[in-house]
Amino acid sequence: MDPAMLRAARRLKAFSRRAFLGGAVGSALLATDMFVTREVQSRRRQTVVLEMADDAARRRFPDASWVLFPGYKTSWEEGRIILAALHDSLSERGQLAAIGYSNLGLDIDEILDALRVYVRQRRLRTLYFYGHSFGGMVAVEVASRLLAENGPLVEVIVLDSTPASKYDVLDQSWFDSVVFLYDLGIRIPSLVRGGYEFGERVIHKNERTWTQILDQTLEQLSPLAPSSVLIQAESQYIYDWDVTRFVGTLDRAEMAFIGNPGDQTVNYSSARARWARYFPENLVSSDLQTIGAFPAHASPEWSGIVYNNLLGRLLPQLLPLPRKVGGAGGAGR
Repeated sequence: MDPAMLRAARRLKAFSRRAFLGGAVGSALLATDMFVTREVQSRRRQTVVLEMADDAARRRFPDASWVLFPGYKTSWEEGRIILAALHDSLSERGQLAAIGYSNLGLDIDEILDALRVYVRQRRLRTLYFYGHSFGGMVAVEVASRLLAENGPLVEVIVLDSTPASKYDVLDQSWFDSVVFLYDLGIRIPSLVRGGYEFGERVIHKNERTWTQILDQTLEQLSPLAPSSVLIQAESQYIYDWDVTRFVGTLDRAEMAFIGNPGDQTVNYSSARARWARYFPENLVSSDLQTIGAFPAHASPEWSGIVYNNLLGRLLPQLLPLPRKVGGAGGAGR
């Protein structure tokens, strides 16, 4: 046989073996990823309250707690990261917890049920809400409903770059397409969603570094990421939210709006003006800005120093601490 043909046959055999092994490994990894994704997301079929262990805060504030309402596409893990970033400021007033939304979709009744259990188990009397981006909308509705049923006192609602209407969202066309598909019953698969996430973040690249774009896109491909159904349900919630439903329902809860004029996701000026127009009796602060935060929109997990400095100015106004009495030997808080 021609030596050249023998050499070609050996190369083909070696290539075929490598291709088979590579394909087998790739298929195994994909199957494993799909299995892990199904397992993780199936275990997150219920809305839960994610507590941050802090014995000192629990001792000092046994009947008061902050509750973080995470923003659009925020995973349980990122919710915990946001709490950790804000810990130094928030833990000076109460215990810390976050809402973990169910992968089956956003359900306000489930959120209320989970909060009632948390309040009962911890014997809480006072709640402070931190609304991260769209989470501020959820916080306002939950506060309204809790106060209507004479539940625990919701004393404070901090709105971090929260739109007061879908018209405060700068790129509504992106929501239009997601909500349209959701209304038709079409659910976006995770792998397709990864490309969707990448495209969305590239569009807003002026407020993100390429490293952040890559990190956030990969987060959405992680088994730990929110399901596409939850993301579509969140989009629907924002799209349908009507601020007028909650006017006059927040009793004496004090509200504060913080944001950034450079926000490329939510129109800072219109959102701020809308909150002030509809809640003049509740909104006690709307001037503090997260200048220096990057991205400019609702980024405590990326810009902890900026946010803690701002909260260090805001919280004494909302929740003044008792003054220490006497000198070094005087009574504490």
